[in-house]
Formats: sequence, structure tokens, C-alpha cells
Amino acid sequence: MLETHSTPPDGSGESPAAQHAAVVRFAGDSGDGVQVLGTEFAKSSALAGHGLMTFPEFPAEIRAPAGTTFGVSAYQIQFGGGDVRIHGETADVLVAFNPAALKTNLSALRRGGTIIADQGTFTARNLDKAGYTENPLEDGSLDGYQVAPIDITRLTHEAVADTGVGRKQATRSKNFWALGLVYWMFGRKRGSTRDWLERRFAAMPEVAAANIAALDGGHIFGETSEIDVAPAHKPVAKARPKPGTYRTVTGTDAVVYGIAAVAAFSGLRVTYCSYPITPASAMLHGLARLKGKGVQTFQAEDEIAAAGAAIGASYAGELGVVGSSGPGIALKAESLSLAVAAELPLVVIDVQRAGPSTGMPTKPEQADLFMAVYGRHGVSPMPVFAPARVEDCFEVVIRAAQVAMTYMTPVMVLSDAYLANAAQPWALPDLAPRFRTEAGAFQPFERDAETLARPWAVPGTPGLAHRIGGLERAADSGNISYDPDNHARMTALRAEKIDRIALDQPPAAVTSGVPSGDVIVLGWGASYGAIRAATEELCEDGHTVGHVHLTQLWPLPRGLEEVLRRYRKVVVAELNTGQLRSIIRGQYLIDAQGLNQVTGQPFTAGTVAAGLRAALEEKP
Repeated sequence: MLETHSTPPDGSGESPAAQHAAVVRFAGDSGDGVQVLGTEFAKSSALAGHGLMTFPEFPAEIRAPAGTTFGVSAYQIQFGGGDVRIHGETADVLVAFNPAALKTNLSALRRGGTIIADQGTFTARNLDKAGYTENPLEDGSLDGYQVAPIDITRLTHEAVADTGVGRKQATRSKNFWALGLVYWMFGRKRGSTRDWLERRFAAMPEVAAANIAALDGGHIFGETSEIDVAPAHKPVAKARPKPGTYRTVTGTDAVVYGIAAVAAFSGLRVTYCSYPITPASAMLHGLARLKGKGVQTFQAEDEIAAAGAAIGASYAGELGVVGSSGPGIALKAESLSLAVAAELPLVVIDVQRAGPSTGMPTKPEQADLFMAVYGRHGVSPMPVFAPARVEDCFEVVIRAAQVAMTYMTPVMVLSDAYLANAAQPWALPDLAPRFRTEAGAFQPFERDAETLARPWAVPGTPGLAHRIGGLERAADSGNISYDPDNHARMTALRAEKIDRIALDQPPAAVTSGVPSGDVIVLGWGASYGAIRAATEELCEDGHTVGHVHLTQLWPLPRGLEEVLRRYRKVVVAELNTGQLRSIIRGQYLIDAQGLNQVTGQPFTAGTVAAGLRAALEEKP
């Protein structure tokens, strides 16, 4: 989470029509402090008045052998005018701390872009670890780029020599030396980073001094050296935000704040239960840091226990929330069916990652949609929502809690690794619980005429004693029933209750592009920015293309079929092999075609635009 800052009252909130943006990518070993470096550069971009979008990439190994390609960590940021929706197609500047970082990230740099390489790490041993037979800084293979080989490690040692730290700590400061150089390239001030370092290392002033000296050393090197790679990157457009207080947050931060807001708005204590799993663990860390504030956290001994504890919290009159990633959600399937049968409110957050099984734990994918909609035994319908942008994570969590408590049902929220780790600047609803409190003639499965929800009665409330569980219930009394006709009736009631949720939610609408025409591209989740940018690009070229982006995935939003049928062709873009496309085909009998990617990387606008152009060129 990045620091709060205020914007001066000098903007209308609108971005200039023509915006110049820049993309910077940092890459190095997991121990090189790449994520800290990127986070500080993102903060400085926000303070400089730029809109931004980040994309941190982590290796799956906790600590891979230094210098190997599978241990490389990276951080990419696009910054410019106010409406920055994606982390950038290709980087303008690549900072590579070793040969492995250069090898694995060169493809992310545009031709003609700038490479800042830590020359001192390009030793024979490190080159061999990265799979190079020749030194790429010397063999001409980088002739299409602007290359600045700089011995960052040596210069860092010189910059921090007077601070009294040892050689190991001096080497650790090289990320701040590189940050100082990039700050110079883009005309950034160093004050906020200096202040952060002094606070962060208040108990170790010598470490703070070393990092500040390295930061200043890199900046001074840029001012005094003769490298000629910076001027082309300096004119970057600034945003014109409305006056106010802003905070740069990740998707995980926004989910945490959303859960805390649910507790504040509803007056209920929220109990968040989970078992550690990448990339969902950060939600538990964030909520634990709140130290209460209406939310209590529980780290269970396994995934199944976490789900059971959250269901128990909801039964006891709190709101249970459980978070995990794909493998953990699979283990919770039986418990989620119990919540469906018992008709208890529950919010389930799935931070999707690339699979199957443990797959690629740190890479994004949208492959859990089938599991969210269909992945339980019996007929166990459950509403499913998915945030599209970082700021949506806050709102969608509140929306899910509202639906869970109104309709007495578990609700799934599909985030993903891209949204969880990406950061953007981020500049409230009726959530009152509807407990049954009055005694009298009480039927635990008597239903609200509008929502079909059963009453929520807290155990121990006088006169409201009742039985609950996973066995089938009589439709009226709630007593255990094995009657076949009753089971058919209850199955239909549970399904209709979920279907009625669509009546409460916004109808489908065209997000960008034209309201009817040749092609409509349908997306969901974190692909929003890339799809919208591609749609706008094609519309500027004269094509009749529209874009619909779903945050409500089940039940499908009302009016969606009518919107899709206004176009000659429907393309469903998603980071899987066609899950939403199959649902659309099955529900509406529309011959949608897929634009799919399963590389563990997010869509780029160029990839989506190329797919849409291909669809436009196909003859009917």
C-alpha cells in the first residue's frame, strides 16, 4: 500500500485529449529489491501528477538460485495522463540488474528502447547461468536498442562509502542507486523516497543513510554523466485530477478496504478466514494489520477448516468471508454447497492464478469461472462477481456482501493475480443486516416474497430456536425432508432466488465503442483496460466495434442477450480457453468466438486489437 497524498485544486478531473505516457520496467533477482524500487517509482509518479498502472511479477520459487532466469522478479509501470488503464504494451526503459533479468525481459522492451544494465554483474559465471554464450553488451545483439552499461554495484559502493555500512548492505542499496538514476531521467524529486527511507529504517539509521546516499548517487551520476538516453523520455503528460485526497492502492488493498467498509456500513463484525496460499495470502496480512476495526481474522489449519469457520461465523450472526486461490477453492467446494443448502450469507474471494494444480502460482489467469459457476456437487447455484479494475475491487466486495445478506446466499468474487498486485491511484450503499428478532410463529425457511431469502436468526435469540444443516429441508417448516416433490421444489426455489439477483443489479450496457455494428467484444475481470484500449483504437480507424465488460458473471446481467445481438459478430476475450464463451453459447445460442490466451501474462491492447481485426476481416 502506498502513501496518501492530496491534489491541488487546479484540475477538472479530465485528462488532456492527447496524452504521452511512458513505460518503465525494472528486473533483477528476488533479492535485488525490485518490488520496493518499483513501488517507490509508482509513488513518485502519483506525486508528480501522473495517472499510472503497475504490473509486479514475482517468481514462483521462494528464493531461486541467484542469477538464474527462473528467479527473476520484475515490476512494470505505465504513467502519463489521468486515464491510464493498462501497464503498457512494451517498455521504453528496462533496468536489468543481471544477465538473467535482461534475457527474460528483453522481449518486453520496444525496439529502440533504453537498456540500463548493471555491467558489473555480466560476469562469465552469470552469463552462463542465464544461458548466454557471449556477453550481449558486447556482441552487437542489442544494436537495435539504446544501451547504457553502467557498473551500478561498484558505483553504489562508492556512493555509500562514508555511511559506515558493510559491503553486503552496500550491495543491497543498488536498487536505490538505480532509482535515483531513473528519477533523474524523468525529472523526479527524491524527497518522498528520502522521507520513506527515514521512517522505514528509523531503528537502523545507518541503513537509511546508505540507501539515501545511493539514491543521491544515482541521481548525481545522471546529472554529470554523458549518457544521452533521457531527453526522449522526459515529456510525459500529467493528469488533471479533481482536488481531493488520493491513495495509490493495489487490488488487494482495495479488497481489504472493501471488507472493512462492509463491517463499518453494516455494523456487523466480519470474520475473515483463510489458509495461506499465493496470491490470496496478502488479504489476510492486510486485514490482520487493521487490528480489529470491525474485522477479525482467523488463519485455519487447512482450506476446508477456513470455509467451515466462515460459515459458522455467519450462522452466529457475523458475516463470514473466506479467501483463497484456485486450489483452495476446489477444496472448499463441499463447504460452499453446505452454505447454499443452509442458505447462509458468505462472501468467497478467489484470487485466480494460472493452473492446473499448483500451476504457476504468481501468474494471472481467468480459468476459475466454470468452477465458480458450476463447481459444486448437486444443484448449488451461487452468484458470481468479478472486479474489472483495481478500484472495482472495493466496490465489488461491498456489492457481494450486500447480495449475500439480502438473498441469504454465498457469493463468489473472482479477482486474479494481476488485479491483486497491480496499483492505481484511488480517489457509500445500504448494508444493514436483516436479522429476525421478534419471536412468535417462526419458520426458519419462510421466504421473503421479493428476494425468496429465508430469515437470518442469530442463535440464542429467544423464541427463534431452529435446526439448520446440509440435509434437505421441507420448503415451509425447515424440517428434514426426503420427499422427492419437496426436493424438486427446493431446488427450483434456490435457483430462482439466485436468478432474482439480476433484477437488483445494473443491466448490461456497452462500456465503450459503438452501440451496434460489426463486432462486440465481451470481457470480464482484469482484461478491461486492454480490451477498452483496443476497442477505441479500432473505432478511431473507422470500424464499428463495441465493448461490454461484465462484473456480474452469474446470473448474467439482464439485457445482455439483446446487447450482443445488436452486432454481427460476438468475440469473447478471456485469459482461459473459452469458459465465458461456452456460457454465452449455452445461455443464448449465440455463436460467439473466442479470443483466448493462457500464457500466464495479461492481455495487451495490441493482442486484443489484432484478434478483433482478424474477426472483422472474416467473411460472414
